[in-house]
Amino acid sequence: SKYAQRMYEKFFGLSRDPFSIAPEPRYLFMSERHREALAHLLYGMDAGGGFVLLSGDIGAGKTTVCRCFLEQIPDNCNVGYIFNPKLTVEELLTSICDEFHVALPPAATTLSTAKSLIGPLNAFLLNAHAAGQNNVLIIDEAQNLSSDVLEQLRLLTNLETNERKLLQIILIGQPELRGILARPELEQLAQRVIARFHLEALSPTETTDYVAHRLAIAGLTGPLPFDKKAMARVYALSRGVPRRINLLCGRALLGAYAGGKTQVDRATLDKAAHEVFGADAPAPGARQQRASADPPSPPRTWAPVLLASTVGVLVGAALVGAVSLSAFNVGRAPVAAGKAAAERLPAVRPQPVASAPPAAASTASAPAPAASGTQAPSTIAATSRADFLAAVSASTATQNQAWRALGPLWGVTLDSSDACSAAQNQGVFCYVKQPVSLLLIRQLDRPGFLTLTGKNGQPVYALLTALTTDTATLTLDKTSLVVPLAVLAETWGGAFSTLWRRPPGMDGSPNAQIAEASTRWLAAQLNTVAQKNRTTDASPIGSDPQLLREPTARERVSAFQIAQGLPPDGMAGPLTMMQSNRAAEVPEPKLLPPKP
Repeated sequence: SKYAQRMYEKFFGLSRDPFSIAPEPRYLFMSERHREALAHLLYGMDAGGGFVLLSGDIGAGKTTVCRCFLEQIPDNCNVGYIFNPKLTVEELLTSICDEFHVALPPAATTLSTAKSLIGPLNAFLLNAHAAGQNNVLIIDEAQNLSSDVLEQLRLLTNLETNERKLLQIILIGQPELRGILARPELEQLAQRVIARFHLEALSPTETTDYVAHRLAIAGLTGPLPFDKKAMARVYALSRGVPRRINLLCGRALLGAYAGGKTQVDRATLDKAAHEVFGADAPAPGARQQRASADPPSPPRTWAPVLLASTVGVLVGAALVGAVSLSAFNVGRAPVAAGKAAAERLPAVRPQPVASAPPAAASTASAPAPAASGTQAPSTIAATSRADFLAAVSASTATQNQAWRALGPLWGVTLDSSDACSAAQNQGVFCYVKQPVSLLLIRQLDRPGFLTLTGKNGQPVYALLTALTTDTATLTLDKTSLVVPLAVLAETWGGAFSTLWRRPPGMDGSPNAQIAEASTRWLAAQLNTVAQKNRTTDASPIGSDPQLLREPTARERVSAFQIAQGLPPDGMAGPLTMMQSNRAAEVPEPKLLPPKP
């Protein structure tokens, strides 16, 4: 009952229900997989039309991803959202016209036929294109679409200009949707799917993070009521599906409260599972297995046309653990477009997409960095806020000195009044970026310096040499400080500076010509990887029938950028080259775990 629920909330020191199945914005937890899925949708919107497919089991979080996508659609985009696709062809076309507010002639409103509806819809799409607007149609529960309706949707994407199709269609559905699109009669539609992603359940680690996140938002200040063994059982019983986790943990907390227990034990979890899952609950002691009637997921295809060349090496990569501090989650702000469609879904707050997993590799080469000749600093563990703030206030290092300290790690000497000019003369370039997140710095995996705010607002430059889940190792005035991330957040606004190298033979000053050459160079490396994969059958994507043409250099680079969680501008800029070198394991300076 609601009364018992309020009592268990009080019993565990909570201010609200932590496991409500209503997707409240404050509880949003974007896992690595959710961010990947969001990156696919955002990529598909900019890819020039066609179909984008997002599939996932019931309760996996497809609605959450869709809502985040809607919140990030730009103002020049018209959005239609259909959530009940059990429609005839005529009903579907009428619904699409309603969603886009297409004015229909009286004859079409009284006696709707496909022909009477397609004409006004096509006219609307052409007028929108002339006005610089894009059109996105989102169809939820798309596994319920009939073959006739799917064929009609394919025909709608025939309207196009020389540059792009005029209607982007996003299909969201349960796993069987993939099997439906694999039918021979729908082969033409399947060939127009430019990006597809299957949203899998959370991993065991993500399940623990998810539960801890929701309890923290609900006001928990003490230890988790689930220990490691209990969390392992939560994962086994819920299979990592967020909705199942909510149902199970909510009922388990209620059971623990009823028994006067501050910790949820296995017996309580098993009983809760049988209450909320019934016959679907795993038997006590049974080994956890992924339950799905769907066949094993194929390798993740970032976009069949653009990404088939790199997906063979994308699958095996892993993302470095994300930082839980919201102070470091710097991303683009949501825009107002798409609100009409978004209102039909539970509201969630969009998160940065910078955590799409690092993957793919180029064959870049760069000189191995020379061993640092700097004197090893003395180590002081700054375990308190006061120690760290005092060190920041006392620091007198200039930005030029920070560059000089960074130079030896790249095997260059920057002893001049203009360190960056000296670096450029030696084939290395300065890179300054604000804001960035610690998550991106983890992905780049290279030392640099952070710009902190010191006494009286003066900038203080701290060399970053190591990161763990909870701490950063900084060098201030030759003193090494191991700083808790929560403390670092008080003085760091997101500014990060580092050094980077261009490809061989492109060491001149940055300009448009060199940027284009770098793009062609990186695309060639990606193409080499693609050809190798096709020859050796390292990836089944090499023979993907959806690969209708060879992607351009910019398309290959854009695909790689999306895989890295970078803005897909198609140009091999500094961040793209850093990521390609890191992914290809080019010998460059790397962040190290701090010494104990």
